Amino acid sequence: MKRVLAFDFGASSGRAILAEYDGGALSYREVHRFENCPRESEGHFRWDFSDLMANVRLGIEKAGAFDSIAFDTWGVDFGLLGEDGTLLGDPVHYRDGRTEGMTDKAFRTMDAGALYAATGSQIMPINTLFQLLAVKESDPETWSRAKRLLFMPDLFAHALCGADACETTIASTSQMLDARTGAWSRSVLDTFGIPETLFAPLVKSGTVVGEYRGAKVVAAAGHDTQCAVAALPAPDKDAAFLSCGTWSLLGCELDAPVLTDESRRLALSNERGANGKVNYLKNIIGLWLIQESRRQWRREGQEYSYAELEQLALAAEPLRSFIDSDAPKFTPPGDIPGRVREFCRRTGQPVPETVGAVMRCIYESLALKYRFALGQLSEATGKRFSALHVLGGGTKDGLLCRMTADCSGLPVLAGPVEATALGNIVLQLIALGELRDVDEGRALIARTEAVKRFEPGEQNVWNRACETYKTILK
Repeated sequence: MKRVLAFDFGASSGRAILAEYDGGALSYREVHRFENCPRESEGHFRWDFSDLMANVRLGIEKAGAFDSIAFDTWGVDFGLLGEDGTLLGDPVHYRDGRTEGMTDKAFRTMDAGALYAATGSQIMPINTLFQLLAVKESDPETWSRAKRLLFMPDLFAHALCGADACETTIASTSQMLDARTGAWSRSVLDTFGIPETLFAPLVKSGTVVGEYRGAKVVAAAGHDTQCAVAALPAPDKDAAFLSCGTWSLLGCELDAPVLTDESRRLALSNERGANGKVNYLKNIIGLWLIQESRRQWRREGQEYSYAELEQLALAAEPLRSFIDSDAPKFTPPGDIPGRVREFCRRTGQPVPETVGAVMRCIYESLALKYRFALGQLSEATGKRFSALHVLGGGTKDGLLCRMTADCSGLPVLAGPVEATALGNIVLQLIALGELRDVDEGRALIARTEAVKRFEPGEQNVWNRACETYKTILK
């Protein structure tokens, strides 16, 4: 029996999941859940790293004995260490405003086409490159003291056992990794004056990087999306995937990156998968819109469960008004319902006044954005998709899955819910020699987890809505 402990840090909470594997069957349970509450500190929106490490240690104590441990979270964020290996300050959260305008400044040094051709990353202000340029510009003292950059999953491993490694999937979110070779892009680093010595040695997913109390510390796939994709239950080669959480990442697996100008124009990203393939995908603001709307209504004294919000959306008039979920105004925390109304007002659409109308607008806009992104992926790759695998927390949202099937015209296969933790677990079992590779892990997940199928329904109304939606995106 092997016991492995997976820590997954999400937008508002973290979990410790303990799994047991006997060589044939896999079981798992949550042993600790805790808040992940970024806060304002020293003029920036930051991770509360010491509190999170305290919860890591508490989760370890609750888990008891285990053979290995690994961490995953979202991409791009990092901590900077000084000469003595100590953290120079709590890591700054990607939702902080320090990168505003930084992409335009970067393009004066290296144009967008060259940057994309080198890295294959969707160019977004939140990317690590632009965060580093913001440090260089606004905090030169910290920049001069920084001797090591560790992405967040690697930073947790370092704090636990002193590991000094940079896992490849998380590095590929940085806008600094060469999309062809998987090494750091010399052209990007040299152009922006970033020393390669700032980064720890690159390691593949599923590498043992240290030891803690007799357990192996594993670099699984630090990027939570790649953990989730590693848990795809035996996917068809022509299927697309949608890792649906705070962010929605919709994509497909390829053998080589797509680095064309058209790919850049479509804002598609080439990221490293845990199995060495390219995950060619679109980053879309996802359940954040629902999560932050719920928090806003709570701040206003109205408490709704997610189930209640879904029912209110169902009761509202369909296909009335839409938003572009990726408009910059929807990224920061705050009054998302108010911003939804303002967007609809500005684009000449009916304004959703009620809670249900706002929710309906968000749900339908996400389904339409998924359809739009699937079309872009098909255009860039020539693929004709046979199904859409939905992974993660979004699989619990039957309304969103049903709308996505109807809107896209594809069967939606929803599950597993705990895809991120399961991918983390599978990669640890590979590191321990219990599983051969990701494909064997996926077959195990297919035997272990239930998947719900949503068949597409009537598409005519969605086809008309899509034409309206395209005009709004323009």
